Parts: sequence; C-alpha cells; structure tokens
Amino acid sequence: MNAVIAPAHGADIAELRQLYYAVYGPHYPVALGTDPVAMARLIEDPHTLWLVARCPDTGALAASAAVRGEPGGRVGRLEGLAVHPDHRSGGLAARLTERLCAGTLAAGRLDSVYATVRTVSPGPQRVVARNGFRPLGVLPNAVDLSSRESLALYARHRPGVLERRHPVREVPAPLLPLLRTVERSLGMRFDGTRAVAPARAAGGGSTEQLETIEAPAFVRRRFRERFPDAERWFYPLHTPNVLLTPEDGRFEVYAYLNRTGRYCSLVAAHPDPAAAAAYLEPVTRTLTRAGAGYVEALVPLAHHEALSAFLAQGFVAGALYPAMRREGDGFHDYAVLSRSTERIDFRDVVVEPPLQPYLDCYLSAWASAHLPPFEVAS
Repeated sequence: MNAVIAPAHGADIAELRQLYYAVYGPHYPVALGTDPVAMARLIEDPHTLWLVARCPDTGALAASAAVRGEPGGRVGRLEGLAVHPDHRSGGLAARLTERLCAGTLAAGRLDSVYATVRTVSPGPQRVVARNGFRPLGVLPNAVDLSSRESLALYARHRPGVLERRHPVREVPAPLLPLLRTVERSLGMRFDGTRAVAPARAAGGGSTEQLETIEAPAFVRRRFRERFPDAERWFYPLHTPNVLLTPEDGRFEVYAYLNRTGRYCSLVAAHPDPAAAAAYLEPVTRTLTRAGAGYVEALVPLAHHEALSAFLAQGFVAGALYPAMRREGDGFHDYAVLSRSTERIDFRDVVVEPPLQPYLDCYLSAWASAHLPPFEVAS
C-alpha cells in the first residue's frame, strides 16, 4: 500500500487510541497509545518525532510510530510501532521506521536510537533489523501484557559513533561472556578490557526500611531540582514517579514504576549511586511489594563498583548498549542489568538467529548467579 506518511497531530489522538487497542488489546502499558493527555504532550514535544501512515484512498489510520528524545540528550527511543491488522505485510512498519531514523539520526539530532521489541514472534525483530538496528541483548520478563513477556533490545547508531567509544580497563568477571557475545555479534573489540573479581559489596543495608513516596508531580519536581541535567541519570528517557528514602533521608533513589506493565526502571540516586549501593536489596524488595515483578538499571560499563553491587544482589546483565552516552568527543558503554521476582519462562520466546547468542549468554549468566554449583560425591 502506498500509504501517506505525515507527522501526527492532536486531531489524530482518538484514532490512534483505536489503532493501539486493535493491535495490542486492553493491556498495552504505554501512555503513548492509551493516555490522551500524554499523547497530546508528546505530539507537541519538539524532541519527539511521531509519524502516522494513512490509506491514500480512505484516509483511515493504518500505522503509527515515534522516536522520543529529551532535552540535552542524544539518545532516542523508537516506541509505539503499530500497524493495523488489516494493513500488515505491506512494509508499513519498515517505511515508518526508516523515515523516523532519517529524521533523527541522519539529520544529526541523535547519536543512537534504541527499541525494545516483543519476542512472541519474529516479526518485530525483522522490522527493526531490516532498518539497520542490531541486537544488543535480551530483557527477560520485562513487561506484563496479557502475560509476562521478554523483550529484545536493539539499537541503531549514527555513522562514526561506535568508533569513538571510550575504552574500559576492567569489568567484573560475570560480564565477560556478554562482552564476548557483543564482539561476535557487532564486530566490536574489548581487547584492552580484563575481567576481575567483582568488588566486595558493602553490607549492612538488608534490614533498612525505606519510605515510598508516590506523588508523581512532587517526585518530578524534586528530581529536577536534584538532577538539573541528564548526565547523572542511570536511565535516560524515563521520568521517575516514585521516590525511595530511609527515615533519615541520607540517600534518595528515584525510579519509574509502571503498575500496568508491572516493571520498574531505576533512574538515579542522590547524592550519588555509591550512597545507595549497599541498599539495593531493600530497594528491590520495596519495589517488588509495590507491584514491580521486574526491576532494571543501566550502569556504566566503566563503573566496576556499581556493577559489582548489582551483581551481588542477583541482578543479571542481559544486554550491553555500546556508545550510549556522549562525553566530550567520545562515548560510554552501558550494561543493562535486571532482576525478576517471577519465574522466567522462555518456552514461548521466538528469537531470530542474530539474537540467539544473547539468549544463550543470559541463560548461562542466570544459572551461574542463581543455581547452586553441582558437587560430585566421590
């Protein structure tokens, strides 16, 4: 179909909600396709490029997708990619994705765009792969739609970005298999990176009682006061709506909690990540009680102590985002670590061959972290 592709407008919101319902049903946990106020804000956001495709004859809405950025950031997220069931197999998803990348990466507005795609079928993986996105890893149990689903992380970089990555001197040994998988998958090298034992995690935080503040407007205001720029965030493109802090207020952990999808992203810690490193267990426990079956964090690959703290609390690295954050003329790599309190079931996961090594790597890492070593009795 020779669809007409154009920017989304506020007048499209009612049709867009119908489109996302037709594609995802009543369980879609993203405001982009369900919340009219949030959708109107994104359409007007100068850092978001939202495109829709319409039938040339009837004008009916056939597809939608957006790349969302943020002020001062150079990373974008491809989200809300949806094609109406009546218009699939016509290449609309690929056309929308390529137009979005042309308007962001090729235009120089962003250094990379990432996408988290479903693994219930190969279709979403093929769409992004055909448009220059490459697999970076898996996010097991990442979202609750009609049931718990695992997602795959893909990204596309602007030409020349991956060649300007800052070298990393050492990483905790459990991350080395992931780095080797990235080398084979993306052709990148970590020749100067050596594996060392994880740093000894600080103790004493397991019994800490944390207060949970769920006042989204207040949390956003306080977050902006603490972090006026995005350089100290763990996770870009996530605005926190939950604040965790002990009674004496000596540290604050900001998180984005999505109760519909039952997942959570750790966004930042004040005064710095090290202040909360010893308290990851009560942080995760508190978020689990609040409804998060999946908690994830982005951690700089060069931050050995922070990575060690997450690994010590049962987090597993399932993906690596190379050249994610820009600093000066170079870029820093980030590891994606996650922990799920629910049983991970890969029986219904469908992965394309380029993604399979990441799934195998995660399975091995999870077993090493959570299964007792076998002993042979003589």
